[in-house]
Order: sequence, then C-alpha cells, then structure tokens
Amino acid sequence: QVQLAESGGGSVQPGESLRLSCRVSGYPYTAHCMGWFRQAPGKQREGVASIDTSGRDTYYADSVKGRFTISQDNTPKTLYLQMDNLKPEDTAMYYCAAKKTPICALGGRPHPDYDDWGQGTQVTVSS
Repeated sequence: QVQLAESGGGSVQPGESLRLSCRVSGYPYTAHCMGWFRQAPGKQREGVASIDTSGRDTYYADSVKGRFTISQDNTPKTLYLQMDNLKPEDTAMYYCAAKKTPICALGGRPHPDYDDWGQGTQVTVSS
C-alpha cells in the first residue's frame, strides 16, 4: 500500500550532479527507514544511502560517501538523493525503498532488506 515514485534521473557527464526525488504516499504501516538502492545490468542490487525517518541518522555505501546526500521532507513525505561528482560507475537504475523495522543499517551501511519499492529511475554517467 505504500507507494513510492522516483523521478530526477537522467544522463550526465562525469563530475556533474543529479538530484533524485521519491514521492511517498499510502501508509499501511509505519516506515522506520527510507533508502536508495541501485542496480546495474549484470550486477547485484546495492544499498546506496538510508535514513532513519526521524531524520537523526544517515548511512552511506563507502563508494558514495562524501558525494551523495540523502534527505527528506516530512510533509508531504518526499525522499531525496543529491548526487554530486558523479562517476561512470554510478550508472544504474536507482530505486527508492521503505522499511518497516527500525534497523536502518547493517555493519554501518544501509540495511539491504526493505519492504516496499519504487519503480526506479535511470542514472547514466558517461562522457
């Protein structure tokens, strides 16, 4: 019932920036964590960034620390991913996700198991 709709993807050159948005609507349960994941063709899905919905804690994959920033607006509920200094290896389909249980990290990184997912938005970084 939780609906997630991503937008903001596109094609950019290395070093440029993009800002992804995820509109959140419908709440059959309380989502304690929100996150961004990505998956490239032939690769496994990986957690990029997550945030405790209280806004107190954030977690990032090592590969994006210092370049990506996750944030949110509470009313209306919207999740963002600011991506700066993009690299070719960032090319992937990016997904917004919500998690029921209040464990937003695993080993200091975004927790891999989420309950609801958006349809994805494509990010392509190439020269």
